[in-house]
Formats: sequence, structure tokens, C-alpha cells
Amino acid sequence: MDRPTLSTVAVIGLGTMGTGIAEVLARAGREVIGIDPDTEAARRAVAALEASTARAVERERLTEGERQDVLARFRTYGDLQAAAEADLAIEVVPEEYALKHRVIGELDGVLKPSAIVATGTNALSVTRLAADSAHPERVLGMHFFNPAPAMRLVEVVSSVLTSPEAVAAVTGLARELGKEPIAVGDRPGFVADGLLFGYLNQAAAMYESRYATREDIDAAMRLGCGLPMGPLALLDLIGVDTARTVLEAMYAESRDRLHAPAPILGQLTAAGLTGRKAGRGFYTYEAPGSATVVPDALTPRADERAAGPRTVRSVGVAGSGTMASGIAEVFAKAGYPVVLAARSDGKAEKAREAVAASLARSVKKGRMTEEARREALARITPAGSLSALAEVDLAVEAVAEDLQVKKDLFAALDEVCRPGAVLATTTSSLPVVACARATSRPQDVIGMHFFNPAPAMKLVEVVRTVLTADDVHATVREVCAAVRKHPVDCGDRAGFIVNALLFPYLNNAVRMVEEHYADMDAVDAAMKLGGGYPMGPFELLDVVGLDVSLAIERVLHQEFREPGLAPAPLLEHLVAAGCLGRKTGRGFREYTRR
Repeated sequence: MDRPTLSTVAVIGLGTMGTGIAEVLARAGREVIGIDPDTEAARRAVAALEASTARAVERERLTEGERQDVLARFRTYGDLQAAAEADLAIEVVPEEYALKHRVIGELDGVLKPSAIVATGTNALSVTRLAADSAHPERVLGMHFFNPAPAMRLVEVVSSVLTSPEAVAAVTGLARELGKEPIAVGDRPGFVADGLLFGYLNQAAAMYESRYATREDIDAAMRLGCGLPMGPLALLDLIGVDTARTVLEAMYAESRDRLHAPAPILGQLTAAGLTGRKAGRGFYTYEAPGSATVVPDALTPRADERAAGPRTVRSVGVAGSGTMASGIAEVFAKAGYPVVLAARSDGKAEKAREAVAASLARSVKKGRMTEEARREALARITPAGSLSALAEVDLAVEAVAEDLQVKKDLFAALDEVCRPGAVLATTTSSLPVVACARATSRPQDVIGMHFFNPAPAMKLVEVVRTVLTADDVHATVREVCAAVRKHPVDCGDRAGFIVNALLFPYLNNAVRMVEEHYADMDAVDAAMKLGGGYPMGPFELLDVVGLDVSLAIERVLHQEFREPGLAPAPLLEHLVAAGCLGRKTGRGFREYTRR
């Protein structure tokens, strides 16, 4: 078949996604035939396009004349016969095989021979849909991301039956729409959703187990990873029922328990609580379709908030690395006197110099005054011995991520620190209770996991053990507020919130490349363009360090014993070869050493 010109496009299904795709096409100069048997859905689609283009005029992105041209290019109908003159038909009906099969079958009898049929599925088999049609050579997948006008990624999914001309035509159209097309193979979830939905499923399970509140889970991933939206809010946006359907399809193929839908997804779906579109899902919304969250009838957490915090006038930081100096800077800038204790005077002084350099950069960038810099630096006292922490009210450990090293340090802090002092560990993956048991006062020990770089990252995971006193937890939350950090509560289990959700996603990305399903560039592009992530998984792994990542993944696998959490062999091989990421000049990619 010759490569057709795709000037007229039919969009079948005018829900949120179909409406967004129609807008993208109309604004790019295509004639758009919107088809939906539900007249109310068609009316909403027209209203949405009118509102969106009106905003574009207000922001001077369109003239009024251009707006009217866009509106004139979008026509709605209630019957598939209206697609007869389309060069391309994109179906975005609900994610049910029988329904999509019926729509594609009816299109076979309506479309002209040169037309292409694209399914918007992200979970069903494109190959099966093609094989069950009368013209399999013209059927492929064209997976847009929500919201379609904003998200740049389009996954182009071809089967072994799809003609190269159809693939080329749709890929060219995506580029003409200002999108970034990525060619992917036919398996549930493709690239972006294949990685995204496992992460969303784990977040739902974490909430269902009452490990953390929905607000804390969402805040942790936004503030700890820089994501545009928390996982539970994103599930509500996607649709809880849609997410469950995608996960069911992924699990049917992979049999990976990480893809087995969390029971809460089925419970919410059965109750009709499918997210924003229903007005309630994990959150409650002002009205169906609204993005405005309103209070609901959830029972407040019965926790320790009634306990008053201890007074913290001075802080000690044990360690001399990047995290230790960053944490010392955070407290000093907030007005706390800080003792920065290391294993020698030289190491302590070097850590203080790192703080000085960081403060100087802040002055140069206009983030603080010279006077504020001098005052903050004056609050930091370097010390070559832990004995200097004898009178601090809060001692924060920031040494190597080695359990024995940390236990030895906490045993020493137990001997040195005054009675009533709060002892905090910054571990990101090790059991806080093991540090607590190394002391004679486990009730005073808590996790206070800062994120790197500590001065810039707003999140602190506050990790209480079964032995942590109520007033210790209240103290740390109050201190977090005083240093302008956002605390999220979680229990003492491997990975806490962020790493427990982040690293299985990273591990799955490595497996995807191992299996030759996609290359690293395609995976990174998919997650940045389709998921709005600030970095792709391979970029992030190289920044974090492959050795650090492997250690965290091993801890998660050991704790939860899920086969799907076993570290990907490719990651283990790179670490064994000394390819640890940016810090060594080579990880998944090579870097220029400076």
C-alpha cells in the first residue's frame, strides 16, 4: 500500500483522551471527524475544545481567527458511517477487547481501502486486533498520553502484520503534530505504561496496607523524585478502572506479582469510585471530572500527635560526606547551632569547607545575602570526635550506608549524648530498629531520611520503629517544619516510601533493555515525554550510582522476597565491571571525565 496523506482523521470515542487527540489534530490543521454515540460526550468534547482554544487566545497563542478555524475543523457525529472519508481512524473507546474489535470490524466496512486504523489501546494486543480484522496490514497502535495536547510522546505500535507504509505514515503524522514518536513492540503497557503501571500498583498496595497515608505517599514521590504528580492522584486521573485493566493485561503476560492488581483497585472499581471522572477515587473531588480535591470522611489517623515535642536548641551531625555537610547546612541556615563531627579534625574541617563553598554559591546566585552566609557558617563548629556531641539535643547520623558502621556509631552516640537527646539516622534502606537496638535507649531513635542534595530537596521521610517514643516522633516533625522541609511518615521497612516505589521501577527499566524490547534512549525519552519525569530511568541510575542502586535493590528483594524485585543481571554485571555511573565516567552510558 502507498503511503497515504493523512489530512482527514476520524477519532472514535470522545472521552478525555479522544477529545485531547481531536484538539491536537484540529490545531495542527487536520480535518477531524469526532464520533461518539453518546450525544452528551460529543457536546462535552466541543465545549472542551471551545474552552481550550479560548484560553489559547487569552494567552496569545492563537488569534481569534485561528481559533475559529480550529473549531470549524472539528465536527461531531454519532455514527461510524461518518468516517467514510477519513484517511486515518483512531479508536479510543474503553479498554475492552470485544468493544475495540467490534469498532475496528465496523470500520473495515466503512473506510476507504487506503485508510489506516489506529487503536489507542495501552493494554490489549495490537496483533490480535489486527489479525481479527479484515485488513490487518493497515491496523497498528497509536498510543497518546494524557493530557494529549501537553504530552509529547506517541508510542507507535506495529505488529508483524502491519505494512511499513502505514507505520511510516503514522510516524510522520506524529512528528507533524509536534510529538515525539517512538516505535515499540506489541506487549501490554508498551514502554512508558509498562514501567509506570507497576509503580502505580505498588503505591496502591502501599496505601492499602496502611503503611503511609495517601497524602504522604503522593508528597514523597513529588518532592523526593521531582515527579509532576503523586501516584495515587495519577491513578485517579487515569481512572482506577482503566489502571486495573492495564495491570490485568500486563499480569496475564508477565505473571509478575508486581503487576497483579492491588485488591483496592478492584474494590474501588466495583464501588464505582473510579477517580476524577466519578468524583471520587483515592481522593474525593468537588464534582465528577473536577481536579479540585475536597475533604472526605476518612477517619483521622490515630497517632502520636497529642504528645508534645522535646525542645531542640542545638544539633549534631555525625559524618563528613556530601550528606553530612548538606544536612549541617540545612540546620545552620535555619538558625540552629551545629556541631559537625567526623573521625578527625581534618575531615570535619573539610566538611565545613564544603558547606562554605555551597553557601558561597547561594550568595553568587542571589539566594542569600553575604551577611546570612557568614551567620550560617559561624553556627557550624567542626569537631574531630563524637564527644563534641555530648550536649546536643538532636544528633543526626550521616555516615556510610553500612549497617555495622551505623550500629557502631549509634552505640558510640549512646555513650556520648546526654539523656533525652533524639538520635536520628539518615539511612535510605537499612532497618532503623537495628540502629535503635544498638543503644540502651531505643525509644529515642528515629529515622530522618533527607534526600540528596539536602539543601535543595524538600522531602524528609520520618521513620518510626515499633520502639520509637511518641514525643521523639513529634520532635522530628517539628524540627522538619523549622528547617522548611516536608515530613512524611512511614514505618521501618526496606526502602520506606520513595525507594520502595522508585527502585523496582528502575529495575524494570533495566529488564526491558535486557530483553531487547527497547533501547535506553527510547526508554528514557518515553518516561520524560510520556510520564513527565525529570529524568529517564537510565539517566537517574547513572546519577544515583549503579552500586548504590544495586545495594538498595538487594535490600528490597531480601525484605519482600518478590521474584520481580531481584536485581536485573545487567545491573549486577555493570557493577562487577566497575561501571558505576557518572562518578566513574561510565555506567549505562559513558561520560567525559572533568
